[in-house]
Amino acid sequence: MSWEGITEFVAVVEQRSFTLAAKKLGISTAKVSRQVNLIETRLASKLLNRTTRVVTPTDVGQQFYHQCRHILDQLEDAERFVSDQQLAPSGKLMVTAPVTYGERIIAPVINDFLAEHPRIEVRLNLTNQVLDLVQDNYDLAIRLGHLESSSLIARRLGNRTLYTCASPEYFSEYGTPEAVSDLNRHQCIAGTSAHWQFKVAGRVTTHRISNPRIRCNSGIGIRDAALKHLGIIQLPDYYVAEDIGNGALKAILATQQIDDDGIWAVYPQTRHVSTKVRLLIDYLIEHLYR
Repeated sequence: MSWEGITEFVAVVEQRSFTLAAKKLGISTAKVSRQVNLIETRLASKLLNRTTRVVTPTDVGQQFYHQCRHILDQLEDAERFVSDQQLAPSGKLMVTAPVTYGERIIAPVINDFLAEHPRIEVRLNLTNQVLDLVQDNYDLAIRLGHLESSSLIARRLGNRTLYTCASPEYFSEYGTPEAVSDLNRHQCIAGTSAHWQFKVAGRVTTHRISNPRIRCNSGIGIRDAALKHLGIIQLPDYYVAEDIGNGALKAILATQQIDDDGIWAVYPQTRHVSTKVRLLIDYLIEHLYR
């Protein structure tokens, strides 16, 4: 069996484009096309349907792709196994995390991790989009809250607490809400969602902030407004925990606060998890909230 063209064929199917496949592999589009043509000639079978907009596998091409993908996965596992036997782990890690949580929490811990592992490189992409780890070639993603069902492996890194709070000066002037319904009489500052979460009578409920004084799609901007006594906010702990701790903000409605949800490290399911990924996850678990 010849291996020639297998990698190129798999990349074309996954990217649905010769151009994007070439970009992913770091070679020319002409070479990708030539290698795929060689496979089709060798097998005497049409594997791809080509149009000006998209490339899709034929029925036999789809089956061939699954077999090839399985073989390449096994080869990558074998290479990772050999690489992981080195005394010092090395190589590149592709990581993604939400923007603000990544800036404030994840990036500093990863920087400390890299200081301890000088042969490891990290490419950290901060985005609030939920990326396809397999298609986009990421080793690890940090995700917050409820996880949708998927084939990814998840390890819990810690918990996230949602606080409803404002400055003591605000409460001194306008009074302190004693119940969720009292929020209707207050200046509230909303983010991308105007629905705040609470736990009432043992059940999670939502309260709509119908006429927020400020609406802002930045947690940092919302926090700043609260610190300047402009109203009540609801944000996760990594925005406001320090402010609550030093008295700049005061948390309210503690008995209606929802249970903590999770902070997760997720990664593609393979038989052999690389030492680099395992080391980084263990480091995050140990150092995120020490």
